[in-house]
Amino acid sequence: MVAAWVSILATHRLRIEMLMTQIDAELDTSGLNCPLPILKAKKALAGLRSGQVLRIIATDPESVRDFKVFSQQVGHALLEVREDAGRFYFLLRKA
Repeated sequence: MVAAWVSILATHRLRIEMLMTQIDAELDTSGLNCPLPILKAKKALAGLRSGQVLRIIATDPESVRDFKVFSQQVGHALLEVREDAGRFYFLLRKA
């Protein structure tokens, strides 16, 4: 029972942290397919300082896998991945 509450509280804390994350730049790649969302995100991140957050909006379902791999390879923190009505939202914190 205690473990369940700890898990619930951790999940809610993570959601609150994501809601409170300051977004420094936004990039809408709706309608673009691989590799364009990644390439545009890479260019947008180049203009940010370390620690700043880029919000990316995409419609390509493959972008979920692409941004996970991209963040692991480059070292940026993928803070959020969510889908709403066919649009995918990503928060990336620049390394």
